[in-house]
Amino acid sequence: MPVQWYGTDEAKQVAENVLISQKEIGGWAKNEPYHHPFSDSLRTHYLRTKTEKGGTFDNGSTISELRFLAKVYSHLKDERYKQAFEKGVNYIFMAQYENGGWPQYFPVKDARDEILLDKTEPYSMHITFNDNAMVNVMTLLKDLFSDNKEFASLNIEKETKEKARKAFEKGVECILKTQIQVNHHPTVWCAQHNEKTLAPANARAYELASFSGAESVGIALLLMDIDHPSKAIISAVTGAEKWFEAHELKGIKIGSETDQNGQRNRVVIEDKNASPIWARFYDLTTEKPFFCSRDGIKKNTLAEISSERRNGYSWYTDAPEKVLARFPKWQKKNHLSK
Repeated sequence: MPVQWYGTDEAKQVAENVLISQKEIGGWAKNEPYHHPFSDSLRTHYLRTKTEKGGTFDNGSTISELRFLAKVYSHLKDERYKQAFEKGVNYIFMAQYENGGWPQYFPVKDARDEILLDKTEPYSMHITFNDNAMVNVMTLLKDLFSDNKEFASLNIEKETKEKARKAFEKGVECILKTQIQVNHHPTVWCAQHNEKTLAPANARAYELASFSGAESVGIALLLMDIDHPSKAIISAVTGAEKWFEAHELKGIKIGSETDQNGQRNRVVIEDKNASPIWARFYDLTTEKPFFCSRDGIKKNTLAEISSERRNGYSWYTDAPEKVLARFPKWQKKNHLSK
């Protein structure tokens, strides 16, 4: 929204909704209807469930709320917003694993809890790059310790900034350790990695362990934004760029057609003039793209999977082009040979 909107009555109402829905531990659940007036029954629900598990970084949750609170505080100076912000930042610190990664949900739920409560998935404890969860967390932390003007009005304490810096640095270490190596060369990452072994891990039935052509982009860009990168970071970025360059798919584009039942259907179309794209998942052994229905069985083409998954999920991306486009400038900035 425009900057001035964060000082309006409408923004204040949204902020009240954000405050009441914050979990006691400091995080937020995902996909909450903040921009709609909360009914009395919904308010009661949030108050009653404050102590329940359910904070998450999925779908931009918790990080979006924190950035929003910082903006409204800068206009309205309501101390409750600052207190909620500080509580949310502490939630981030608490949620970080000793190895530097962050889970999708915190507190982490074991498989039994998840089955009984049906509130999340058995993979929620994994280190989560999916949907840029960990990248979003680390970007916020970097903004905190680097004095981003977005948070200036909060007058964040020096101790908090230092904790943010250390948490960020541990996150970078985790990123470097989870990067998939092929013949001792760094490549890219999986969308999630086992929180103990750091190995690529499965998520939902159709999200199998793989080289990620999508989530790896945010990670590489995060590393490229680090000033005075170490040799390890330089190696990681260079390896990711080479992998993206080697795995781009040329001569095809994604379109749609109307099937015999009158339904729109996503299809792969041959086009020699098409811009390069990448698959979301590449097999860890063959390094070739694969696709899945909810049965978890790998298929070689988009056409082979169910209509529901074919048309209800993003199987291709052009996001790696951002890494390839920035790479020459990044090399020049860091005085690296081409």
